[in-house]
Amino acid sequence: MYAIIVGGGKVGLNLARELLDAGTEVALIEQRRDRYLTIESEFAHVVQYGDGTELWVLERAGIQRADFVIAVTGDDEDNILISQIAREKYLVERIVARVNNPRNRQYFELLDIRPAFSATDLILRLIEHEVPQQGLIHLLDLPEDHLEIIEIEVEAGAPADGCTVQDLDMPDGSLVISVLRESGGFVPQADTVIHAGDEVLICLDPGLESTVTPLFTT
Repeated sequence: MYAIIVGGGKVGLNLARELLDAGTEVALIEQRRDRYLTIESEFAHVVQYGDGTELWVLERAGIQRADFVIAVTGDDEDNILISQIAREKYLVERIVARVNNPRNRQYFELLDIRPAFSATDLILRLIEHEVPQQGLIHLLDLPEDHLEIIEIEVEAGAPADGCTVQDLDMPDGSLVISVLRESGGFVPQADTVIHAGDEVLICLDPGLESTVTPLFTT
């Protein structure tokens, strides 16, 4: 596999290290001269100097044969442009983009740039997971695969409270995949009884939240 990483900040640098350790061929593009020189002392031939939004820089890096293009610069506009160029001009099928400002995520989605990840969103989800009484939490959204994973805490008196998994009136396209309790998490069986206070992970088709949520809340 050949991956081109645009952006030699901490994210791009650490990602390059991990991919290289995994045996992946990598080209790392960085446009800041001082940062390039620092990285070049460690990576030598792997890092290239230039602006990743310019075609000649991408072509010099070998984008024509790239399996992955990963845009992780500190500028959302650049990440959008790099992703569009890679997909539309060079027909790269696998593209990953960094969203620096979560408010800009809508523009990535509008242009169908996926997956686009935001460190801020990831940290917020971790906080929601650790803080009790947060209700429904989106753990994973895969719109291209028509799949979501949500976490929801079972409330006392909800239809699911005291009910076995097999007797839950779950709609087609939804499945309880894990139950988290004080003793730890586990994959439930058909006869597993759900109790108030359990945190339930559910895999479901997009759009089913409004049907699934009332089973676990009051």
